[in-house]
Amino acid sequence: MRTASSTAVIPRRSTWSKSSVRLLLYAQLLLLDSASIIAGFYLASSVREGHWLSLAGVNVGFFLLPITIGTAIATGTYSINSLRYPLAGLRGIVSAFTFSVLIMLLGTFVLTTDLQLSRLQLGVGAACALALLATGRMLFRIHAKHVTGGLWLDELIIVDGAVLDATDGAVALDARVVNLSPNPQDPLMLQRLGSSVVGFDRVVVACAPERRAVWALLLKGMNIKGEILVPQFNDLGAIGVGTYMGKDTLVVSQGPLSMPNRAKKRALDLAMTVPALIALAPLMLMVAIAIKLESRGPVLFAQDRVGRGNRLFKILKFRSMRQERTDADGTRSASRDDDRITRIGKIIRKTSIDELPQLINVLRGDMSLVGPRPHALGSRAAEQHFWEIDERYWHRHSLKPGMTGLAQIRGFRGATDRRVDLTNRLQADMEYIDGWEIWRDISILLKTLKVVVHSNAF
Repeated sequence: MRTASSTAVIPRRSTWSKSSVRLLLYAQLLLLDSASIIAGFYLASSVREGHWLSLAGVNVGFFLLPITIGTAIATGTYSINSLRYPLAGLRGIVSAFTFSVLIMLLGTFVLTTDLQLSRLQLGVGAACALALLATGRMLFRIHAKHVTGGLWLDELIIVDGAVLDATDGAVALDARVVNLSPNPQDPLMLQRLGSSVVGFDRVVVACAPERRAVWALLLKGMNIKGEILVPQFNDLGAIGVGTYMGKDTLVVSQGPLSMPNRAKKRALDLAMTVPALIALAPLMLMVAIAIKLESRGPVLFAQDRVGRGNRLFKILKFRSMRQERTDADGTRSASRDDDRITRIGKIIRKTSIDELPQLINVLRGDMSLVGPRPHALGSRAAEQHFWEIDERYWHRHSLKPGMTGLAQIRGFRGATDRRVDLTNRLQADMEYIDGWEIWRDISILLKTLKVVVHSNAF
């Protein structure tokens, strides 16, 4: 067992994390599957000493490959289960390959009469490819187990007033030593907790019975698989059951997006952010000059906001207030006749131009284009901090914060003078997290164009 030091920072190993190793193994497995499909059809064609397994002189495997791999990725074939359970992974790739063969048959029948391909010929090539896929997958299991030592996950065990022996592959953390007393009313403690769980795939908390509910609450916003060690079932809002060292655990949190979905969301962010930064560079330069000419102070305003896993990050905006009167903690929301706002500030806030530097946050990975809007620690509604109104507030941080979101296109923006101003946004954020789809992100981005100029933006 490895035990964390007495500081709030957990020691990291110098070697790659298990998540990085898994990504490398997924890439290797994808290349192996690709080679097996191509080689299978070349092997079948060599038996007849000809090129009878080809379409327009091209190996059939090259036509089937993108459909197979694309289907396999979309259905989650390249996942941790494919490494731990080779038969499950084999079923996934076989299903994807079979689907691609059916698409091939349909395409050659419907689209053209010039490219003839015997079903028997295709069957022989497919059989060879399937045999190589199965052989490759079984051998790859040996390679993967050797690379990982049979330890597939980076595990963190948080011990809070309980007695527990951790496995050799886990990092153990004494919550009391590193000042992680669970308290949803303490954002700085949540920041320490969020920083502590970064890089781990699984977090198990062993604590006294009276602390299980609050630990379950905090884990739900951490964007990790969080579990509470319990001797029996209870009312923690569990979403699954697991085991650790022969004892029951209740799974109380699960990152809302799988690795393929995280990759899709990040790809969308980069595909739109990079061109947007290039296209908007002249406008951003002009705004920067105008801000500098009107008042003293920096062009950009950086403020601590609550991000994914309840960790703090610096959000970037064009400065729209006078430097000497800016509110670093965000305790005072901007109002319609706010005397702190400059003349240029009124224009860029009304048109949301002040938000454009957040494209840099998206590029750095602090934010996403779409997600729950990040709030300052001092944000209040009806003279109460947001988390004092509804403790589910911390759950909304299981995803990266966004430049826009479902709440924004529904008109929930501007000052939060009433409790309902917060609850409306929170409800929309939770709805977005629970029902995430890549097409919904695209839809929200398109609808955001209609509300860039909004009566509640000031």
